[in-house]
Amino acid sequence: MVAKKQTDSSAELRTNEKKWTKPLMEAGWTALPSVIIENQRQLDLTPLDLNIILYLASKWWTAEGKPYPSKNTMAAAMNVHPRTIQKHIASLEAANYIRREERRTEAGSRTNIYHLDGLIAAARPFADEKLLDIKEKTEIRKIRQARKGAPKLKLVKDD
Repeated sequence: MVAKKQTDSSAELRTNEKKWTKPLMEAGWTALPSVIIENQRQLDLTPLDLNIILYLASKWWTAEGKPYPSKNTMAAAMNVHPRTIQKHIASLEAANYIRREERRTEAGSRTNIYHLDGLIAAARPFADEKLLDIKEKTEIRKIRQARKGAPKLKLVKDD
C-alpha cells in the first residue's frame, strides 16, 4: 500500500513561512543576530542606527560580498534625507561599528562598501554572556530532569 501524500499546504510551509507567509519569505529575508537588537541601548544605537544596520544586513548575502547600497537608496527606504543617513553612518563609523571602503573608478566615485566587523566585535561579549546563560539554564534543567522523587525541602526555623 502506498502512503497518501499529505495535501495540507500548511504542513509544507517552513517555520518562518508559517509566521510571515510564504510570499513575504520568498521575496527575501534578513538575518541579524538577536543580541544586537536586544542590546541596542548598551551599544548606544539609535533606532535609525539600527535601521541602517538592518538595511546593510539585508544587502549582505555572503561573508565575502560586503553590502554597498547608496545613501540615497537607504534614505528613500527610511523616508529620511540622504544627509541624515550620511550623519548616522559617520557616527557608526566613529563608534567603530562600521568601516566604509570607498570605491572609485576613472569615471568617479561609486557607492561605498560597508564592513560591519566592528559591530560584530562589539556585540560578541553580549553573545558570550547569553550563551553562558543558556548553558547554565540547560545544565539546571538536566539536573532537575535527572533528579528522582520530589525536591528535598528544608525546614526553615523562625527565630
